Amino acid sequence: MKYVKTKSLTWWASFVPLFLGLLVASLPLHGWQQGVDTINGLTGGVSASVMINAGLFGIGLRGAVK
Repeated sequence: MKYVKTKSLTWWASFVPLFLGLLVASLPLHGWQQGVDTINGLTGGVSASVMINAGLFGIGLRGAVK
């Protein structure tokens, strides 16, 4: 449980972009175009890979900080 700290605001700030990036990347699987359009509007059209990598970086950094 080193990387999962659900009571940490930093963890949530990293988990949300990770989750949104996965949601955008998996559009062909779920077909929820309206939700993906909303996410793209809120993020300014940032690609899914950038959101996923930013989320993973933040979670990894949070796990490394004591």
